[in-house]
Amino acid sequence: MRTTTKIEEIDLYVWEGKTDIIERVARCMANFDIEVIRADDLFVPPERAALRPALAIISVSVIEGGSTAPRDWQAAHGMPVIWVGAAPRDQDPTQYPAEYSHVLPLDFTCAELRGMVSQLAAQLRAHGAQTLAPGALVANSECMQALLREVETFADCDTSVLVHGETGVGKERIAQLLHERHTRYGRGPFVAVNCGAIPDGLFESLFFGHAKGSFTGAVGAHKGYFEQADGGTLFLDEIGDLPAYQQVKLLRVLEDGAVTRLGSAAPVKLDFRLVAATNKPLRQLVKDGCFRADLYYRLAVIELRIPSLEERGAVDKIAIFKAFVASVIGEERLAGLPELPYWLADSIADTFFPGNVRELRNLAERIGVTVRQIGGWDAPRLQRLLALARSSQPVPPESAAEILVDRSKWDMTERERVLAALDSNGWRRQDTAQQLGISRKVLWEKMRKYQIFDEEPVTREHG
Repeated sequence: MRTTTKIEEIDLYVWEGKTDIIERVARCMANFDIEVIRADDLFVPPERAALRPALAIISVSVIEGGSTAPRDWQAAHGMPVIWVGAAPRDQDPTQYPAEYSHVLPLDFTCAELRGMVSQLAAQLRAHGAQTLAPGALVANSECMQALLREVETFADCDTSVLVHGETGVGKERIAQLLHERHTRYGRGPFVAVNCGAIPDGLFESLFFGHAKGSFTGAVGAHKGYFEQADGGTLFLDEIGDLPAYQQVKLLRVLEDGAVTRLGSAAPVKLDFRLVAATNKPLRQLVKDGCFRADLYYRLAVIELRIPSLEERGAVDKIAIFKAFVASVIGEERLAGLPELPYWLADSIADTFFPGNVRELRNLAERIGVTVRQIGGWDAPRLQRLLALARSSQPVPPESAAEILVDRSKWDMTERERVLAALDSNGWRRQDTAQQLGISRKVLWEKMRKYQIFDEEPVTREHG
């Protein structure tokens, strides 16, 4: 009987734990354009991730061994999961996460596996390849995987965390992840405050709260941010913008573990975790006398740094772009469109986003709205949007003068080889990568390393 299963061009990440299923999966899928990849831990190798639609097949023994929490794979990758276990779900429901309905017995047949993979493959294409759910975190690059490992390590600690990162990298999202993964505080509220937006004269009222009648207009009691976060997490964004006199008061609350509302004499005991974030060099501000050293040491028990979008590289840029565009266009309309054009993916990969994820999201929403309204990837219109976005950006850190200096350190033979391959293939990235025998991601990284820009003449002098 001829099969009608449509499961080509899918990557299967198999985490077999104590079982021996990867060889059976490979045999069952041998006649399809499917790559079966061994996944021995939570994080997918960056050269594999985000290139094709993907799903995971994970043994329940991984959960039983305590090496992962049920939601970890989905949270890190936005990837559907097929769970494989010896006991049927209705006999032992505690083995399987309730949110996953895709379960196979340990003695699954090839027909059962193909049927479930086919079902999930259809869902992936309906949602767009590698489209992430709202709020999901793209973590395909090595530096972001390292950050997530740090988050997993310290998420369940009660100590304060200081998150460093440029504007727009997603500091609040990391703070939320720290909150969600805490076994106790994760069940409480998450209160986010932008310290740079606190009006003068309202710090005490907003943070400490006030009792009824404490000042004109105080017609009722009010809980401040400290009390609102009791039992949960208080996230203080842009902590470096906090004036010195407010730093003192924040430090006092952290030392005492209590707060007294304005107009009241009764202190209120508090239990919350503090996560602060900044895009400023706090250590230098401490040296300059602009930030209190004692408060800094209290905040920075654990320090995390979020890499910029440029550091994360092309794979993360494209995956994030796809997710935002898909959220604007909508699942049904996206399913009726062709795949994301290579030239558009290349343009996104090559664009410098000083505003990081926030700026990329803005561009993705503009492109998504345009595609939704005109019903297709209209190259001239979208290229105008890309040109407009680039024209409003500052020059990337690699200025022309820096390029001339740095080129003396390069392997010029390798740079010229890449340039020649690009030129012979009309600057088409996919064809060039195939000629060089490397992946598109590796090609992007080589172009970034050697600072090769679009349509650079191969005859240019390099010295």
